[in-house]
Amino acid sequence: MTRTGSETVRLDKWLWAARFFKTRSLAGQAISGGKVQVNGRRAKRASGVHVGDRLRLRKGQVEYHVIVRGLSEHRGPAAEAAHLFEETTESIEARRLHASQRKAAPTYEFRDKGRPSKRERRQLERLKRGDAD
Repeated sequence: MTRTGSETVRLDKWLWAARFFKTRSLAGQAISGGKVQVNGRRAKRASGVHVGDRLRLRKGQVEYHVIVRGLSEHRGPAAEAAHLFEETTESIEARRLHASQRKAAPTYEFRDKGRPSKRERRQLERLKRGDAD
């Protein structure tokens, strides 16, 4: 059920319904951890969200800036959840840039079986520090 008008919905319920978090508990942890701001202020999980509010939320290394366009207390299909918010163009561009930087960054992983040898560990450490051979 999508609602509009001067009504409010709990922030943790809205984040869950808009599919930013898989559970309300995860949404509440993010809010308690200061990863969610409503209109530039740190929010509490029971604080109300209105249509037109601006939210900034961090999930891992990714930051979203969204504007609330609809209210819902119930989690529905992803197609319905997409109508509950509008992501700003600056946020979309920043996420796209961040994704391309992550993709271009070197990965440090050992792809052979077992533990690396002492020589291989030293090579990995040099690679991580950026030392030249």
